[in-house]
Amino acid sequence: MAIEISRSRRSGSAARARYGLIAAAIALAVGWVGLVHAANHSVQGAPKEEGGFDGDAPTAILIEASSGSVLFEKNADELRAPSSMMKLMTAEVVLHTIQQGGVKLTDEYRISENAWRKGGAPSGTSTMFAALNSKVSVDDLLHGAIIQSGNDACIALAEGMAGNEQSFAEMMTKRAREIGLTQSTFANSNGLPDPGNKMTARELAKLARYLILTYPESYKLFGEKEFTWNKIRQLNRNPLLASLDGADGLKTGYTKEGGYGMAGSAVQNGIRLIGVVNGLEDSEDRASETKKMLEWGFRNFEVKTLFAAQQLVGYAKVFGGDSGSVKLASPEPIDVMVQKNGNDKLIARIVYNGPVRAPIEPGQPVGVVRVWRNGNIAVETPVYAAESIGRGSMMRRAMDGVGELVIGAFRAGIEKL
Repeated sequence: MAIEISRSRRSGSAARARYGLIAAAIALAVGWVGLVHAANHSVQGAPKEEGGFDGDAPTAILIEASSGSVLFEKNADELRAPSSMMKLMTAEVVLHTIQQGGVKLTDEYRISENAWRKGGAPSGTSTMFAALNSKVSVDDLLHGAIIQSGNDACIALAEGMAGNEQSFAEMMTKRAREIGLTQSTFANSNGLPDPGNKMTARELAKLARYLILTYPESYKLFGEKEFTWNKIRQLNRNPLLASLDGADGLKTGYTKEGGYGMAGSAVQNGIRLIGVVNGLEDSEDRASETKKMLEWGFRNFEVKTLFAAQQLVGYAKVFGGDSGSVKLASPEPIDVMVQKNGNDKLIARIVYNGPVRAPIEPGQPVGVVRVWRNGNIAVETPVYAAESIGRGSMMRRAMDGVGELVIGAFRAGIEKL
């Protein structure tokens, strides 16, 4: 089986993506290996006549939680108002701060007049009905924010942790960048209408996946079906909890600007899927669309392991080392979701900025493996050096330097053409 050799290099601040070696084990795993020429395809669902999902939501995405494999998407990079789905980011900031020891669940925050008027009983919006000037624990505020979608709970958390909502919103945006959300922006803690609140379906799905994988114990809160505060019992606003087997989260949302949306997750037969829709015109539509998409995913897909943990994935070219290449592997299995009918065509390539300069230590990050399904990127996962490579002789480094000059000159000539 053929092994493709190529690499990526940086020119100034821009990286031109080319591809590294990859083992042909994928052919054994799924029965097909081929070539594509575009590295940045948008992932779209298969056409309906091929068994693909045919959704009505203006923007949507469906992913498998463990691998992040994308099963379907539609306009998933379109920025929209996330409405109350934005409370997922508020929850992440609070849970992260708790994890870092900056806040305790038993800490208490006062319900200010601002929180009460903008998000409490007088606001006419979703609320946990916290009393003005009362003190509420962080634990109860999280319950109110997640189960009851309480805007007052979110504002109280923001004011208690950061002094005011604006400062907390800045914390949210900063934290979003830290966990890989590159487009999301936040202007408040709750998703109430503001031009500064923008998220994509893809980043909502990434955020949901991050919450599930990083805070497994706290995530159970999203599946609680009711919460009572101030003697007022409210049911969880997520309709999937009562209508879909294995559903245990996450959040609904609505504003006039964003329409009706939902981020939902469920587990069936050991597989967790996450679906996000946004921009619908009816609350019943968002529930039925999310359920239909999740059911389609469970019905039509299964997990395939392309490479086991620590299995040789491929090689990257080395500059100035005592070996011309370094073995690459992943500490975790590299999985992808494929259609059960076996019609998927998979391609995997290593993408890295190279050559990689010696010395190289085992476990050193080198690049990523991108896996395409039917010509569209389905999953991307990091790969690391699986061995140590020492510095080569002076002669070897000189020869590598000359080789790079020749390759650079050749590339420059091609680009001029």
